[in-house]
Amino acid sequence: MGFGRGAGFLLRGLRLWRDRPRLMLLGILPALLVAVAVAALLVALLLYADDLIGWATPFADDWNDAVRGLLRGALYLLVLVGGAMLAVVTFTGLTLAVGDPFYEKIWKEVELSLGGDVPDHGVGWLRGALDGIVLVLFGMLTALGVFAVGLLPVVGSVVGAVLGLVVAGRLLAGELVSRPLEARGMDRAARAALMRRHRGAMLGFGVCVQACFLVPLGGILVMPAAVAGATYLAREALESAPR
Repeated sequence: MGFGRGAGFLLRGLRLWRDRPRLMLLGILPALLVAVAVAALLVALLLYADDLIGWATPFADDWNDAVRGLLRGALYLLVLVGGAMLAVVTFTGLTLAVGDPFYEKIWKEVELSLGGDVPDHGVGWLRGALDGIVLVLFGMLTALGVFAVGLLPVVGSVVGAVLGLVVAGRLLAGELVSRPLEARGMDRAARAALMRRHRGAMLGFGVCVQACFLVPLGGILVMPAAVAGATYLAREALESAPR
């Protein structure tokens, strides 16, 4: 499965808004609550980013106005990109932690619609919450990495933004796909071995979901579809695995 195939799983999940709207509405409430909290933090970042950058670059106070403005403008853009990456991954991790029972219902219904072997129970709220917190921590590391790469002259901001999108998307895909796989008793090593054969699809799925999350209100509407799409991806990976 390649990149385009991975993006197609998200489209399949989005179609459930037409076919199963009541089911998809289950994922709205936790996503909405977390989105409000994350949006408040982003607004605070926008308000205080200039002060933060000025505090972090005192060495540029005596520079030429144009050079100093260029440096701090690039850093401002970089802070916003890193903040956006952190907000998206934080949103995903917290939403999965808060809304695990809702999203378990969604992926179970998708499993039932596909037939075959369907797990009797999910990973449990506590385990889901812990996985969500781990995803938030990885998101913080990703944001720091984006900031560090962005310090490269000329191309740093662009390279940092692209790298952040790819890394955060891959982390997101791995977390979403893990739910139906872990419910089948697969440990982390077994899940990694299975999905390693579908790197392109994982990347395509994760990057597309991540890109949708960057659109205002996109995360709220796409989150239930992402859970469903990840279930489709996991099932296809299981069915194509060597027996």
